[in-house]
Amino acid sequence: MKWIIKMERKYGRYAIRNLSAYIIALYAAGYLMELLSPNILGWLTLEPAYILRGQVWRLVSWILIPPDSLDIFTIIMLYFYYSVGNTLEKTWGAFRYNLYIFSGVLFTVIGAFILYGILRMQYPSSVIPSVGSAFSTYYISMSILLAFTATYPDAEVLLYFFIPIKMKWLGIVYGIFIVINFINSGWSGKVVIIASLLNFIVFFLSTRNLKRYSPKEQKRRHDFKKATAPTRVKNGQVTRHKCAVCGRTELDGDNLEFRFCSKCDGNYEYCQDHLFTHEHIRRS
Repeated sequence: MKWIIKMERKYGRYAIRNLSAYIIALYAAGYLMELLSPNILGWLTLEPAYILRGQVWRLVSWILIPPDSLDIFTIIMLYFYYSVGNTLEKTWGAFRYNLYIFSGVLFTVIGAFILYGILRMQYPSSVIPSVGSAFSTYYISMSILLAFTATYPDAEVLLYFFIPIKMKWLGIVYGIFIVINFINSGWSGKVVIIASLLNFIVFFLSTRNLKRYSPKEQKRRHDFKKATAPTRVKNGQVTRHKCAVCGRTELDGDNLEFRFCSKCDGNYEYCQDHLFTHEHIRRS
């Protein structure tokens, strides 16, 4: 999008390089803090009620809370998230990867305050249940994997270092888990999931060419495939050329010549009789 390009030109030099390594380092610090003082994590959660009372460090300290208990499988998954995140940074550039991660953090904070506001309206004179434990970096980490899947769907990775699997299948499995969690959650849980994955939703929609799904575009693609479909003969031979106007192929005459038109939008091929006389096809 154009506004991202403008921002990158203006603020790209401030982007944090190798951001995934810093994310893993924050998790390591969180595990260490939990080991030294298990109760300290309660002071780090994203709790809007306490933030409004002056505990403003909670706006960012919740990032220190690690996604799960530390074991060998968690270490493997953190390494996996680091690898795919590092690849995304190299593909997108440091600024856009920073924007993706920090927008996920920002949307999560906004979601926490929205949930707190809804609960405050529902229980104006009661003690509002804690919402901080519901918000974590779990879905932000998940958004990194989903973004990698959308960028490299056919890339093959070794899950747990020995299970070969294509990213599109892994992304589908994770997507199913998210949908199941969304369906089985209450409305507060739905707010958490949407807020935490909103950066991926925005990324996915902004990188899709939604125009191609319009009825007009679908009809144009159907007409193009029909006009340029190869002719099959009895012996199973497939023709290499076909005129988009008259439908003739190289099998209709030894002297026929075919050329693609550089002024038509698409791979339209014409015989010598219609190369200069056809009406150019333009995408609206």
